[in-house]
Amino acid sequence: MSKHLGLDGFPRPKAEDEQISQNIHALFRTPNGVQVLKYLRSITIEAVTGGGASDAELRHLEGQRFLVGLIERRVQHGEKVKSNE
Repeated sequence: MSKHLGLDGFPRPKAEDEQISQNIHALFRTPNGVQVLKYLRSITIEAVTGGGASDAELRHLEGQRFLVGLIERRVQHGEKVKSNE
């Protein structure tokens, strides 16, 4: 069984990685999912911290941003996989 590196950096079979993206795409392309992702983006990727943010606060926010970015990449990947079927 051949494994490739998924969008999240974890090795897994390509079919399994594509299924993860398709599931995330299906979830976050519903009207409610679009609104939830918009909210998550607003409190992470679009959030601006002041100069008083501690190192720990910045690391925490960066982890959140990574996850939201990963969801967005999975949504895009799921659309690509869907269109290639």
